[in-house]
Amino acid sequence: MAKIGFIGLGAMGLPMARNLLARGHHVCGHDASPRAIQAWVDAGGAVAPDLADLVAGADVVITMLPSGPIVLDVFERGIWPYARNGQVFIDCSTSGVPSARRLHVAAAERGHSMLDAPVTGGVAGAEAATLTFMVGGDAKVFESMKDVLSAMGAKLVYTGGPSTGQAVKVCNNMAAGIIKIAISEAFVLARKLGVEDQVLFDVASAGSAQAFALTRTCPVPGLVASSPSSRDYRNGFATSLMLKDMILAQEAAMSAGAPTVLGGAATHLYQLCAGAGLGDLDNGIVYQYLLGQQQG
Repeated sequence: MAKIGFIGLGAMGLPMARNLLARGHHVCGHDASPRAIQAWVDAGGAVAPDLADLVAGADVVITMLPSGPIVLDVFERGIWPYARNGQVFIDCSTSGVPSARRLHVAAAERGHSMLDAPVTGGVAGAEAATLTFMVGGDAKVFESMKDVLSAMGAKLVYTGGPSTGQAVKVCNNMAAGIIKIAISEAFVLARKLGVEDQVLFDVASAGSAQAFALTRTCPVPGLVASSPSSRDYRNGFATSLMLKDMILAQEAAMSAGAPTVLGGAATHLYQLCAGAGLGDLDNGIVYQYLLGQQQG
């Protein structure tokens, strides 16, 4: 079993680290939040006094942090100075393509193995170890890390060379964000035309508009009991996080010279939602925002 250093014990990182522990790996954790550290200790995890100690004692170092700039800063100040030959570094954060490229370059310059491995599946997937990993980097390193990654996820997808894991993640989330808005607009229009929500749902869910964002995370309350919209938009994928991913997709599109007209429009709408104080609620709240605009 591997000796793993896990940096970032938040809503996603904590259950991921717990699942590694449950699989029999030795896991030493670190987080800037005392509350997160206590939750990790309560789960039976070991704690490193600082990053230098964590990195020195690990074969594999995993990061699960809020943003690309934070990831880069942690690597620059807390990981690279203490890294040694033979270690593997895996960034599971949604840090964006440019950040992933910088990490891979820095790792190569120092002779270290690096994988960018963002995930999809949310907190529920992290808890149940059913996450999907999108993994970019050297194929042999990916193969060597399958046992570690499979302890946290049910599906491991090798996406190609360095930064392609992040590329797939931002493309997937951009599409998901656009689709959520399209479904929300359809329900707002149907309501304005005198069609009941359930009627449109019954038709769309069995027809060409069927989508995860309709049948699993429907933005209209009361149609799907397990959807965050039926729990006052709580415990879902926050609008602020969706906005972050949409911005990452736009940054990647600009650097690649790829037109993303709908992606740009969707990003603007999520910015409006966040600006209206809805950032902490599930991104399906965009339906309520659009409904309010129509009613206004």
